[in-house]
Amino acid sequence: MSELPQKNHSLLLYLHGFLSSPQSYKCRLMEEWVARHRPHMSFRAPLISPHPALASAALEEILDQNRGASIGLVGSSMGGFYATLLAERHGLPAVVVNPAVHPARFMPAYVGQPLAPYSGEPHEYRLSGADVANMRSLEAELQGSFRGRYWLLAQRGDETLDCREAEGFYRGQRQTVEEGGDHSFQGFEQYCEPIVEFLFGR
Repeated sequence: MSELPQKNHSLLLYLHGFLSSPQSYKCRLMEEWVARHRPHMSFRAPLISPHPALASAALEEILDQNRGASIGLVGSSMGGFYATLLAERHGLPAVVVNPAVHPARFMPAYVGQPLAPYSGEPHEYRLSGADVANMRSLEAELQGSFRGRYWLLAQRGDETLDCREAEGFYRGQRQTVEEGGDHSFQGFEQYCEPIVEFLFGR
């Protein structure tokens, strides 16, 4: 029998980007920092499906399994969108790193194409029009005033996403926007401790 999650524990949930994986550089940095400096804190980084409906359902299941825990979210790129979705649904704090604000805009370009995760896993995915419609439905949830508490980390040199959209979307929330950099967010290692303090306190 699997052990039930402890109540009243702290969980940092890291959400990777589109076609990325839990083996991404930022994810491993965050996991290593938590293990070294907050050994009593749980860390989880699930492999997120490229299919929005499956991804959303799986992430909700993780939150349900950890009911009663103190949960903080970190999301990169597409993971930033999902972190925001969960934060709004459940009133959670989230750090979003070069986040995708309107992912349904770029998804149609991938419909029908064979997609393989950067992690090199032997799975191949194909998005459909239904996936685009599902993403638009999820985006529609993120309208109106924020329930979550956010810290935007963005770099203007992001070659994939225009950080000005994120700056506007998270207006009124804490923001750190750096000149230069790229979509991977250079220098992320210096933010591991401040991220955990923002999410959980000292």
